[in-house]
Amino acid sequence: MSILQLLLFGGGLMALMVVGYAAMSGPSAAKESQRRLNAVRYRHSESTDTKVESQLKKAIAARKPKTQAAKGSGSKIEALETRLDRTGKGWTVSQYFYASLGIALAITVVMFLRSGAALLSLIVGILIGAGLPHMIVGFFIKKRTANFNAKFPDAIELLVRGLRSGLPVTETLAVVATELPGPVGEEFKGITERIRIGRTMEESLQDTADRLGIPEFNFFCITLAIQRETGGNLAETLSNLSEVLRKRSQMKLKIKAMSSESKASAYIVGALPFIVFGMIWWINPSYIGGFFYEERLIVVGLGGLVWMSIGAFIMAKMVSFEI
Repeated sequence: MSILQLLLFGGGLMALMVVGYAAMSGPSAAKESQRRLNAVRYRHSESTDTKVESQLKKAIAARKPKTQAAKGSGSKIEALETRLDRTGKGWTVSQYFYASLGIALAITVVMFLRSGAALLSLIVGILIGAGLPHMIVGFFIKKRTANFNAKFPDAIELLVRGLRSGLPVTETLAVVATELPGPVGEEFKGITERIRIGRTMEESLQDTADRLGIPEFNFFCITLAIQRETGGNLAETLSNLSEVLRKRSQMKLKIKAMSSESKASAYIVGALPFIVFGMIWWINPSYIGGFFYEERLIVVGLGGLVWMSIGAFIMAKMVSFEI
């Protein structure tokens, strides 16, 4: 059996496992039954809390299709544009593609000059050229999201103080845009500018929520929507939301501290084989050079990479917690 046949067999086996998992992991009947019971309870209950919860679920359900469309579910280019915009760096799609192509060519040339394996160098170059820019963009998105979440409770408290002093909501949004620096000020500035050119406040907030994809800001938009439908003291509602967001941030930091040891161990265990392989290859290429031209060693190496990827994915899921 040639190496191509082995690769095709392994790829087909992996695809079969993925399809089987997708087919077996269908929706839970117990969750669906509970959802229907809750819908009946919301429809016939006279409790104010239940009605507010029902309005909240309706608002969330109404926003899901808009969020999916904003993420670019129908176009990969739109999804990439949204990701690049969320970094706040002003990068364009063409710059992203040129950077990916340059990295792929550089890695391919360097690896070919070092190993002499054209096909392997091309595959590694393509993988790194496609994966490294994606990881960099994701890093800047996470960094900007963390900065936004750190200042967002302060923005809500500033809104509360403005509302209690008698200012309208639109004016308090403008105050937040001018007083707070960083991503929070930039996003609120965009909201106020859209309101000035004739967009409604709900549409402006929803556009920002769809583009950011941050749960905390979605909570803020839903809170405003519920308050407009049910009435009540907006300043008190936003004050409670600010307190909830601060507790949510504290819980995230606590989980991060508790899982830091496991994450560090996973990083070390996952990176050590690649570090050792690279050092041995750099010091004595002939000792480990068979992995670049011997068919059996190539198959073994690819199989090891697949299983290591599965293990890294499982460890990442074990230390990842949603709040």
